[in-house]
Amino acid sequence: MKTKPDLSFWKLWNLSFGFFGVQIAYALQSANVSRIFTTIGADPHDLSYFWILPPLMGLIVQPLVGMFSDRTWNRFGRRLPYLIFGALVAVIVMCLLPNAGSFEFTVQSAIIFGLIALMLLDTSINMAMQPFKMLVGDMVNEKQKGLAYSIQSFLCNAGSVVGYIFPLLLGFIGLRNTAASGVVPQTVIWSFYLGAGILCICVIYSLIKIKEWPPKVYNEYNGISESAEKGKSANLVTLLVKAPSTFWTVGLVQFFCWFAFLFLWTYATNTVAYKAFNTPETETVVGLKTDNQSFEGKNILISADNMKDVVAVEGGKLQLTEKELASLEGDVTVTVASIMTKDASGKVVVEDATTHKVADPGQLVAEKKVVLDSTTDQYNNAGNWVGLLYAVQALASVLWAVMLPRFKSRKFSYALSLTLGAIGFVTMGIFDNQYLLFISFILIGCAWAAMLAWPFTILTNSLKSGNIGAYLGLFNCTICIPQIVAALLGGVILGIFSTPGQLAPEYVMMIVAGVVIFLGAICVAFIKEGKPEENDMKVQETPAISENL
Repeated sequence: MKTKPDLSFWKLWNLSFGFFGVQIAYALQSANVSRIFTTIGADPHDLSYFWILPPLMGLIVQPLVGMFSDRTWNRFGRRLPYLIFGALVAVIVMCLLPNAGSFEFTVQSAIIFGLIALMLLDTSINMAMQPFKMLVGDMVNEKQKGLAYSIQSFLCNAGSVVGYIFPLLLGFIGLRNTAASGVVPQTVIWSFYLGAGILCICVIYSLIKIKEWPPKVYNEYNGISESAEKGKSANLVTLLVKAPSTFWTVGLVQFFCWFAFLFLWTYATNTVAYKAFNTPETETVVGLKTDNQSFEGKNILISADNMKDVVAVEGGKLQLTEKELASLEGDVTVTVASIMTKDASGKVVVEDATTHKVADPGQLVAEKKVVLDSTTDQYNNAGNWVGLLYAVQALASVLWAVMLPRFKSRKFSYALSLTLGAIGFVTMGIFDNQYLLFISFILIGCAWAAMLAWPFTILTNSLKSGNIGAYLGLFNCTICIPQIVAALLGGVILGIFSTPGQLAPEYVMMIVAGVVIFLGAICVAFIKEGKPEENDMKVQETPAISENL
């Protein structure tokens, strides 16, 4: 096998530069998805369900991209075709997702549109992210991999900070930070537009600067022969059965950590809005119902024998009194419309409408829910502030990552970091001062740094070189699966602490997350660090970079 040549700093930089644009897209998604869905009318108890899609897509897409890109070669290269396709889809969806509330859909239609857009966005981000990780493995020798991953980590965090603070900066220069009910503010919409533009620039730069090795050269530098390729056979079940105890014990810690962070991404905006910005509550009408019928929509027109063509619900607001609803007589029909306007004569005009006959008009009542008012300055200022808090977390993570190798015991630094993160989560659910939240997110950043550094490093030290790639692929499941479980349980747990007719206490979920990640800190004690045998891969002291899902 030929030895891979040393690459200059700028060639190493070029291999990962596109990560900057991809990470901006990822940061915008992480910090603003719950805000977007809350704005278009999603129930707080349903927010966690929307977060099933990102880890599910990562669980499916990343292994497939890795597998298929190994077998790809064309004029653009081996990995870059997947970057091109993923980035193109990401740019299109980034221009659509924040506009989910601007197309005059019903609440349900807007949420479905947003879910489809979120699924496509996360899939495309994962597809665009994977090539940069693979290019380092393909073209960088062992001696320079530490530097290459350091550059990638820097660009990753730099992109995160830029994406997180975009809405705050755009609000500072004068873009509107509030909008009509159900519509996402300009600061968020234009943040996604700018992020899409930067992603385009980064991808074009990468395509110009990166020249992948052709298959023959690639095989020579990576020690791959045709006979070796034919002899490969991966039995994942066998690998799991024979997995060292470290695989399972570190995976257990991972479960609690990623479970907790899913709650952060889901409930942070509404927690900060309620606790630190005193966002007012509002009673939203989600439809009309009887004992056996339900008509859901933000625009509802009623026709009755004693009351013709009456607007009952418009834009999620009840236009009739409860007494007027109860007084409807005769044949009563309910028209649920996506778009409802009035012409010059004052007549109501509906589009994309469905009409239903009401079986028991005397029982017709408004179906309401109490939520934070997403149209207020307080709510949208809180949304921008959360972006700044995430940026603080990213910076704290970088600084704490420098400190981690200085501890004599990896396990001690791992457990300490997670404990600090637990304190950060709990205080986030308690603090009612926006500046004290900096402390919470600095502590959460300590946990994040350890989560990205030690699990893969500890694991690789316990594996034999022949199976490291397969085990690392399997180990990514310990990132995706806990997020899926947390997303499924989030609404159930929030429901336990909620009272019907009152605002859902989403801040409690931060305290729950703190307890969960502290359980992860306790489980660090069960980890037994392995030592690689002489013939195994030598792991550098630079902490391994895990999947940034």
